[in-house]
Amino acid sequence: MARAAKNKQNLRSEATRQRLVTVARTMFAENGYAGVGTEQIVQAAGMTRGALYHQFRDKADLFAAVAETAQAEVAHRITSGAESDGPVDAMTALYAGVRRFLEACADPAVERILLLDGPAVLGWQAWRDLAERYGLGLLQHGLQAAMDTGAITPQPVEPLAHVLIGALDECALYIARAIDPAAARQQCIAILQQLLGGLAPRAGQES
Repeated sequence: MARAAKNKQNLRSEATRQRLVTVARTMFAENGYAGVGTEQIVQAAGMTRGALYHQFRDKADLFAAVAETAQAEVAHRITSGAESDGPVDAMTALYAGVRRFLEACADPAVERILLLDGPAVLGWQAWRDLAERYGLGLLQHGLQAAMDTGAITPQPVEPLAHVLIGALDECALYIARAIDPAAARQQCIAILQQLLGGLAPRAGQES
């Protein structure tokens, strides 16, 4: 009986947390972090400030949960897109992943939360840690698959993935601040594809 009551309480708590994250995500996306107060969030969610502070330390902690949700959605777009492509060669999959990442970052909500407000609110290191937590493994997997098929020269995959995810993050930030984001995105895609293509074994080089 006590266990059932505890489980029910846990479900209510999780539902409260998800409701707050969902509402806050919409408001942060529309108005930016600085343009939204906790009182506005709880009113829109139909809750009390006590409920918010039971789940989160403060507004910044709530924003961190929202940012993590947005980052998970970006990763899901990349993986679900790869699944819909079906069997393709490793380099084609890498190119598609790069394109999908930058296209996902073009979503206005993702752009505002992850790229415009994220670095300042979370702090640079926490922002990078979040990106790596969701993207580094995907990138390592893609690079290793390309190495296994001989499309990329064998080399330590972890530092290579860190270098490339840094380039991806910088491209996303550059695009978010560009006067013509669509043109900037196409330029960055072309540059990143050249970088990946440059990792291919040279003629006469042993794989």
